[in-house]
Amino acid sequence: MSQAEAVLRRPRPLWSLGLLRNEIGTTFRRWRTLALLAVLAGVPILVGIAVKIETGDGGSSGGGGGGPAFISQITNNGLFLVFTSLAMTLPFFLPMSIGVIAGDSIAGEANAGTLRYLLVAPAGRTRLLLVKYATTMTFCLVGTLVVALSALVTGALLFPLGDVTLLSGTSVPFTEGLLRALAIACVVALSLIGVAAIGLFISTLTNSGIAAMATTVGLLITVQILDTIPQLDAIQPYLFPHYWLSFADLLRDPVYWDQLQKNFGLQALYAVVFGSAAWARFTTRDITA
Repeated sequence: MSQAEAVLRRPRPLWSLGLLRNEIGTTFRRWRTLALLAVLAGVPILVGIAVKIETGDGGSSGGGGGGPAFISQITNNGLFLVFTSLAMTLPFFLPMSIGVIAGDSIAGEANAGTLRYLLVAPAGRTRLLLVKYATTMTFCLVGTLVVALSALVTGALLFPLGDVTLLSGTSVPFTEGLLRALAIACVVALSLIGVAAIGLFISTLTNSGIAAMATTVGLLITVQILDTIPQLDAIQPYLFPHYWLSFADLLRDPVYWDQLQKNFGLQALYAVVFGSAAWARFTTRDITA
């Protein structure tokens, strides 16, 4: 057996930190990714300025009763801008960004003609798929933290900071409120693993990155609409965005875990089902590009 044959037959691990670092670096160097992060960072700034202008004119920050339940607390404590911004970006901006990254993960490589080169030794289909999913999940976390950090800085500049009054009426020190904000950001990121798996699966079905991204975002919008129709309440608990806003339960004392656990379980189910479907499709697919 030649040395080349020995290399090709050598068992390859399912994970490679080098491949993952390279993929993450490539993803975050793209202008599209930077533009998405810039949009996410801009949302809290716009919300903070809007609330500041409204309250400066003698109005209330409650938006006439609209928006998240804690938006009226922003003027009293800038930390609530973090919670409000996450609540406002979670239904559309964050999952749309994830849909773009996940949808382009495999289809974009095929469209660029680089997919088959990524599959040569020592890379493999399963490992490449895992790395693509891990990269998408990294973007989930980074995107969520960008929103939270932008909101925290904006809130600190425009509004006072201090003890946090939770939704249950309990007051906690600012440091504990900051830790709860970090926990909420992590929960929001975990709430997007289902969308990431769906986008990855759709990306394995086509060689067009644009088609995969559009399909993922279109599916997201459709499911969001279905989740608001009262006549479909029987199926809504099984839709991936149904428990997204359960992160607000971390702002209670004691924390309500019921909805959070349902959210984690539902996202894990979507990740397993669509992740398995993506693996089944990708490992049997005829790669020509």
